[in-house]
Amino acid sequence: MNISIVAIGKLKEKYLKQGIDEYIKRLSAYAKVDIIELPDEKAPENLSDQDMKIVKDKEGDRILSKISPDAHVIALAIEGKMKSSEELADNMDRLTTYGKSKVTFVIGGSLGLSNAVLKRADEKLSFSRMTFPHQLMRLVLLEQVYRAFRINRGEPYHK
Repeated sequence: MNISIVAIGKLKEKYLKQGIDEYIKRLSAYAKVDIIELPDEKAPENLSDQDMKIVKDKEGDRILSKISPDAHVIALAIEGKMKSSEELADNMDRLTTYGKSKVTFVIGGSLGLSNAVLKRADEKLSFSRMTFPHQLMRLVLLEQVYRAFRINRGEPYHK
């Protein structure tokens, strides 16, 4: 399986980079993983609704340009469906079974995802109703994808 994570924003924190590198290394036994970092749109602190839409649309265009037409797209969105680790594992297994060898996870910027990206998504996934820094979500997502592969192979992993 080929897994891409398309994410807005550059990862700067060394401890997050180390964690992400560790999970990419672990995942290499199961899948090819690419992380595509895209620049966030510079914007002032106080934005009108229209300005927020413009920022999200510009970031959305960048995201859409990096998604393969044949990829199954899973957008991380607060309004998405929450799943257990076992449900995510089952979903990943079904995708493989039905010939979806390219899966792209999308992590938006601080304002979220554009409507165009949400429409392109085959599904929306929420890790919580809480808001997390998008940089941290890369690490959490990779850990859960790794856990999904371990679950599907019947391999031990801490609970």
